[in-house]
Amino acid sequence: MSISPENSNRIVNLLDPDEFRRQGHMTIDFLADYHTKNREVPSGLTHWQSPNFFAYFLSSFGIPGMLGEMLCTRFNVAGFNWFSSSAATELENLVMDYGVIKGNTCEAIICILATARDKILRRLGHDSITKLVIYGSDQTHCSFQKAAQIVGIDPQNFRAIKTTRSTSFDLSPDALRDAIYSDIEAGLIPLYLCAPVGTISITAVDLLTPLCKITDEFGMWVHLDAAYAGAFCICPEYGKFINGVEFADSFSFDDHKWLLTPPDCSCLWLKDPKYLKKEATDSKQVVDYNDWQLSLSRRLRAVKLWLVLRTHGEHNLRKHIRNHCDGRSEIASPRSFAMICFRIRPSAVFDDMTNGHALENGHGEAWKAEEVNRINARLLQAINASGQAFMTHAVVGGIYAIRLRVGGALVRETRIVMA
Repeated sequence: MSISPENSNRIVNLLDPDEFRRQGHMTIDFLADYHTKNREVPSGLTHWQSPNFFAYFLSSFGIPGMLGEMLCTRFNVAGFNWFSSSAATELENLVMDYGVIKGNTCEAIICILATARDKILRRLGHDSITKLVIYGSDQTHCSFQKAAQIVGIDPQNFRAIKTTRSTSFDLSPDALRDAIYSDIEAGLIPLYLCAPVGTISITAVDLLTPLCKITDEFGMWVHLDAAYAGAFCICPEYGKFINGVEFADSFSFDDHKWLLTPPDCSCLWLKDPKYLKKEATDSKQVVDYNDWQLSLSRRLRAVKLWLVLRTHGEHNLRKHIRNHCDGRSEIASPRSFAMICFRIRPSAVFDDMTNGHALENGHGEAWKAEEVNRINARLLQAINASGQAFMTHAVVGGIYAIRLRVGGALVRETRIVMA
């Protein structure tokens, strides 16, 4: 490149009034377009960080987490093994105690299902893949069925075992045992049980200890899915919800749901991580995380999780969790965490409809149940149409319930009372 100007005419052109005016108009048009789009985009978004957001399991946030996300993007490393970014590997080892950070639970369960599949097929042969069966309750997240198909499990071999209100919609050990025996008699092979702690519809909790006693008889893999509620269990008084975790083969939860960490950040631990490693590439001296995941490249997620833990500390994180949990509202289903499923009581509906008089003949119990559900659906529509709060619903056991979930960093009691 020449040190002196190669085209003096270009300098003259830039100083020409017409060219200057044209460039100025382009700049103004760009700024106007930018500010217009900045106004349009927020109006088309559902504001997940609003203190009036009570719907999905939102991604909570905090200043340390946001700064950590900025650092993650700033360093922009692809730490797929120790040699490519040793500090990234060492920091993840420190934060996770030799677990692994995934992007989300869906990614984690694909890895775990593939691991459980390969473990048993090494012993039985690959032809047995068509006989493998995975189990869960009818409250288990649909991503498990997707993951099963991705790793080659026959979609018909997913057992969504029915739950009932009488057992708080958790998986019955007797029902699990019956399903396993039925499959064995049909020549199938029990492979895997998903035991959720805090299901997506009503945050139901499967009791691990009795379920693991059954799966142990058949050599099954047990995964504890605590995507939402795992963070809740950092409080000692709520550790009871994962009693029996020591019997599980793997455990995962999402930091980005409740622990003030921006997406994507999901923690996964295995009782024996050797099943995720590749003998051909693992040096036995350092961890190469590319063998622990689906993709080769991986973000420096550990830095934002480290900043959250280092800045807030266990005391403040527990305080954050406890601030969202209050035992006064167990309505349509027992409340375990910071979400309640509520509805208008049937008695209130029919007392209002009849004003104390009996309903006319022909209105049976089925009609009453449908009418209560319709009224609760209209209530949810009115809540969301108000623009003051946003909620969703779940239909469990034929009951239409409105879901109010608390978890945002800006949520205060006054907002919940208002909702």
